[in-house]
Amino acid sequence: MQGRSGPGPFDPRFFKEFAFGPGSRGGPWGGRGRGRARRGDVRAAMLLLLTEEPRNGYQLIQEIERRTDGFWKPSPGSVYPALQQLEDEGLVQTTELDSRRTYTLTDEGRAYVESNREELGDPFADLTGGLDEGVMDLRQLMMQVGTAVMQVIASGHTDKAREILADTRRKLYRVLAEDDEPAQEV
Repeated sequence: MQGRSGPGPFDPRFFKEFAFGPGSRGGPWGGRGRGRARRGDVRAAMLLLLTEEPRNGYQLIQEIERRTDGFWKPSPGSVYPALQQLEDEGLVQTTELDSRRTYTLTDEGRAYVESNREELGDPFADLTGGLDEGVMDLRQLMMQVGTAVMQVIASGHTDKAREILADTRRKLYRVLAEDDEPAQEV
């Protein structure tokens, strides 16, 4: 991962951003908890997704969230007006598929994406900050553990949760201590 001070491993000083997304104010305990993309990123993301296959608005929202591992879930209030604008510009067209309004790129839309591919960039990778897949998986696991802890606390088992978490913390620090030991020759 690219740290703020340059290349290198994950920098724990930026845990909050790692755990709750870029621009976070503390996730579920004190802020929005999701990354916020620039205005043009919704447009770019939708255009790129529609080059793959036709999708409805809900599918676009879900796929953006999936590709950013939950860092970004655009609201319907940003997606549908952007889709309407793309339709007004002649870049997408709508069809009814299974009684749902589905969006497809027009020929003009495909040509636009091809000629502007570099400018569109990769809004999914841009938002996750280039975290590798292993770090993203770890983030997801941490969020699941946090959810489980909150459920255990709600059920009245605070002491047991504290014990498990303290043991986990000790084991993680043990991993760091092992890194500090000189390598043994085999």
